[in-house]
Amino acid sequence: MTSSRTAAKAARPAYVCDACGHQPPKWLGRCPECGEWGSVIESTVSTPLGAGRVVSSRLPAEPARPIAQISAAPAKAVPTNVGELDRVLGGGLVPGAVVLLAGEPGVGKSTLLLDVAQQWAAGAGTPSLVVSGEESVSQVRLRAERLGALHDQLYLASESDLGAVLGHLDAVKPGLLIVDSVQTISAPGTEGVSGGVTQVRAVTAALVGVAKERGIATVLVGHVTKDGQVAGPRVLEHLVDVVLHFEGDKHSSLRLVRGVKNRYGAADEVGCFEMNESGIASLPDPSGLFLTRYNEPVPGTCVTVAMEGRRALVTEVQALIGAEVQGSPRRTVSGLDSARLAMVLAVLERRTKQLKLYNREVFAATVGGIRLIEPSADLAMALAVASGGLDLAMAPHLVAIGEVGLTGEIRRVGAVGRRLAEAARLGFKVALVPPGCAPEAPRGIEVIEVSDLRSALQSAARASAASGGDRR
Repeated sequence: MTSSRTAAKAARPAYVCDACGHQPPKWLGRCPECGEWGSVIESTVSTPLGAGRVVSSRLPAEPARPIAQISAAPAKAVPTNVGELDRVLGGGLVPGAVVLLAGEPGVGKSTLLLDVAQQWAAGAGTPSLVVSGEESVSQVRLRAERLGALHDQLYLASESDLGAVLGHLDAVKPGLLIVDSVQTISAPGTEGVSGGVTQVRAVTAALVGVAKERGIATVLVGHVTKDGQVAGPRVLEHLVDVVLHFEGDKHSSLRLVRGVKNRYGAADEVGCFEMNESGIASLPDPSGLFLTRYNEPVPGTCVTVAMEGRRALVTEVQALIGAEVQGSPRRTVSGLDSARLAMVLAVLERRTKQLKLYNREVFAATVGGIRLIEPSADLAMALAVASGGLDLAMAPHLVAIGEVGLTGEIRRVGAVGRRLAEAARLGFKVALVPPGCAPEAPRGIEVIEVSDLRSALQSAARASAASGGDRR
């Protein structure tokens, strides 16, 4: 009797959400954690046998060795020959490393990885295998032909079964495996539908184990949710070695690969790419994409230097002040943080006494499709709005860097020296910066320290008057 009760407790029915992994105490039509309908399924789980259970020791597969006797050669990265991707990865793909590349549909993940597979097949000395669970091999072949990514050592397979994927690994013996995407692969004998939490966890764990055992560099393509997070269980990001986010606006040619996690290099690096008719190309110097060349100075523009990872990008901010309206005026942004724009407008109107913006429509945007969310763009945003409101064009060779506080003070931001060096390289001559940044100024650029927003407007006006007919 006691043994039957123990068995019943050890294998009792439980419920789990197939979308997020939440385990409610009973069946529910809607998951209380993620809000999905019909995602709670019944699962049989085994309970622990007790804290007093004894685990016997066993002989390890490989004994522990002194750290000085362990070679680091197997962990050296192999370049993919895609420059911007190697920059983010820290030099290339490490044999046995598992990379998760996540991005929105249609942003260009498959195009980028097909180019990586071709470059690997051509230069690494080992085959590359692309397993597509979403497209047929003929569809992938057409894209490869358009990109010029045809090579005898590049293999294609269309599979949605994990066992078949492992069979292809036995047959091809690749050095690089690309799975597009991990949500489309199902593991036999595992509960849940393909793409669910249980399936994604099981498939990823199996592929990670095979990659480590055979030394195969593996790239898994992942879907994202509406809020930009990697779809599936959170443990997915812990299982892999590198997590990359592929970002970009479908209406812009700019694409960014942003490192989120990297066990082999810096986790804050960013790679820039440009989508064109022939595929995707690396952009080692993308600053020119975010500037507009004017024949004459135009009011409502100001240039700043943003940091994307460790890279400094000179970026133009534009602002347009509309007519007076009754009621609540619109505040429309593109590429900027709407909350920071609202704060900058309030500080401008309260601290400068020169602008009345409470009943004016304000439109602000960046150039080239880049998104500026860091506080260092506050000063350029404020000067662009003031320039448009006062109909005063900023000097074409001026950049503004700094965070604006609620009292109108200009606060210091990070990496000022790197930002100023990039501005000087592109020919800018005057920089408005927070106090204490002058010692970091490179040669060829005049640094003007401004302590508050009012002095920044005065310095910008003097620089504009002194520039005369100068052009950037």
